[in-house]
Amino acid sequence: MASTFLLEIGTEELPADFARLALPQLRERVQRDLDALRLVHGEVQVTSTPRRLVVLVDSLAEVQEDLREERKGPPVAQAFVDGQPGPAAIGFAKRCGVEPTSLEVRPTPKGDCVFATVLIEGQASLQILAERIPAWIDGLQGRRFMRWGDGDQRFSRPVRWLVALLGTEVVPVTLAASEPVIHSGRTSRSHRLHPGSVELSEADDYLKALAAAGVQADRKTRSALIRSRLDDRAAALKGELDCPDDLFQELVDLVEDPRILQGEIADRFLDLPPEVIVTVMQSHQRYVPLRRSQVPADPLKLGSRDVLLPEFLLVGNGLAAADAQICRGNERVLSARLADAEFFLNVDRKQSSGDRRASLSRVTFAAGLGSLLDRTERIEQLTDTLLQALELPMGTAEAAKRAAHLCKHDLVSQMVGEFPELQGLMGAKYLLEEGESREVAQAVFEHYLPRGAGDVLPQSDAGAVVALAERLELLLSIFAKGERPSGSSDPYALRRAGNGLLQILWERGWRLDLFRLVSEAAEAWQQLFPAFKVKAQALADDLVLLLRQRIQSQLEDDGQAPDLVQAVAGDGLSSQRLLGDPLDVLDRLGLLSRLRQENRLGALQAVVQRAARLAEKGDLASSVLAAGDVVDVSRFASPSETAMHAVVTRLEPLALEGAYQALADALVEATPVLEAFFDGPDSVMVMSDDLDLRRNRLNLLGVLRNQASVLARFDLIQS
Repeated sequence: MASTFLLEIGTEELPADFARLALPQLRERVQRDLDALRLVHGEVQVTSTPRRLVVLVDSLAEVQEDLREERKGPPVAQAFVDGQPGPAAIGFAKRCGVEPTSLEVRPTPKGDCVFATVLIEGQASLQILAERIPAWIDGLQGRRFMRWGDGDQRFSRPVRWLVALLGTEVVPVTLAASEPVIHSGRTSRSHRLHPGSVELSEADDYLKALAAAGVQADRKTRSALIRSRLDDRAAALKGELDCPDDLFQELVDLVEDPRILQGEIADRFLDLPPEVIVTVMQSHQRYVPLRRSQVPADPLKLGSRDVLLPEFLLVGNGLAAADAQICRGNERVLSARLADAEFFLNVDRKQSSGDRRASLSRVTFAAGLGSLLDRTERIEQLTDTLLQALELPMGTAEAAKRAAHLCKHDLVSQMVGEFPELQGLMGAKYLLEEGESREVAQAVFEHYLPRGAGDVLPQSDAGAVVALAERLELLLSIFAKGERPSGSSDPYALRRAGNGLLQILWERGWRLDLFRLVSEAAEAWQQLFPAFKVKAQALADDLVLLLRQRIQSQLEDDGQAPDLVQAVAGDGLSSQRLLGDPLDVLDRLGLLSRLRQENRLGALQAVVQRAARLAEKGDLASSVLAAGDVVDVSRFASPSETAMHAVVTRLEPLALEGAYQALADALVEATPVLEAFFDGPDSVMVMSDDLDLRRNRLNLLGVLRNQASVLARFDLIQS
């Protein structure tokens, strides 16, 4: 027979993020152990509320499956004496729990041995579960575990009750290390504000019984209910929810009986920047702001009246009778927080951005790297270097220079001191208020973009330039200091800086010789920080290595095929080629991806690979793209050689100019010529006994290989 198994671990209120960490672990542990213990079962479900973690297993067998094992014993020569089981056979049979007469003789690679067939009868599931449940609880991992009372039990929050049922029977479990000692039973607990406990007659009643007691225990159902009610309330108010997924998931894990409540922002606070209000609501209070419908996003808005509705939503966990009181309490809390923000804003407005910039001299950036003002000046220096290399319009260049000059001023503002996540954004708004151009203000905001994976990129050229300079400065300075990202440790987010730098270049379509820029900047940083005894070449080499790794990592994170990434950006490509124009990598990768989608890449690879395999037997340098100096046409002994020479002559300008599409097309078109060279009626023996003739033919193939390698390393592509 089979029954539903229920395990409920009842606790004090758990941190909102604990369930998302614990539930996958719990499902994996339970499923793994049930399978290993030969307990046939159906679906394993895990769910949670703020006060409980729950496992429900459908159709769990009440008894283990029997296990039949074949055990090998001693060799026949040792097992039998005069044809009868001797002491060795009798001892082996006794250990296996069988009669000596049931032993069988079977051949093995080491000769005939005796074997016993052992039947291990399955144990009752109740007994097995009773032994495993404490291990499931103790095995969960998470942040900030605690002990309580005088016991040694560890968990995210104190365990207060335990329900363990297999069908209608209680699974006897004791958490002896808990204080007080916890014994399993069939009694669960209702919503904290609903009186009484919940007696469960059988495991199948669990979700229904908890719902009747004010607890929506199924997390998926609770999530769908909250989403639907939020959407309905927002639609009724003609607003749009501003509820990122992280916030929504946290709201789901904060309540057992969700109620959607509505509060209102005091009118005076609508003069605050919308990001300030939203940050207070989402990050500090877990409220859901409502944006006005169809209002385009503008990070430079100074006030919220035409951006946010005065109403906001919150997900409550109380009783209906207390809704009005809960709303008033939350409105008071929000007003207090926004009053603080209003005070910080007014204090900041009394000081100019220029004065704040000067105050950066009193704030250390990092040990040995000077102040934030020193860092700002280095960003300005790199901005000038980038502007010279990119040759942008004068207006854009002036805006970028001004933005670089002021980009960090808000780091000493009161508002950013209280809300660090608003850095850059508040600086932009303050500059706009003081009369700076919108282009300068936008560049100050955008120079922090992207903040991480999936974030938006700078939308203006000026913002993109300063963002590049900011990341280059960080990489150069921290590397000069001698610190490197290693393993999972990257306290300065240097990998993220490298990714952002590449993403910006690719998105803007800018061709920048990053290899040269890094090399020249390393020379300057050697002069800036003599105390670090940094060697310019070593610094440049380390940065180049990081950027090479970031190119490959970012392309794969963007969903590009790993083999194509290796073909265009792998170790076989020189750093000077790879970083001399990072956009070139994207061009070649895009072409290969299109060829693969069009089912043309295989034919192109076949052309190149056959030539490349033979060319490896020669000694032609990989940089040679022209046949003129390395192939002697007077030595041609076959029309197929002449035809092959015509092919490489045609490919030469395409390879030199980086005309990738034309180069790929021409290589595919060369297929018949190559086939004729190897297999046609006028084919030649490349590995001729005449060494000069052999070298001439290998050089011809080597030139073709090198020309194709301008596009990619075809040997790294998986067909």
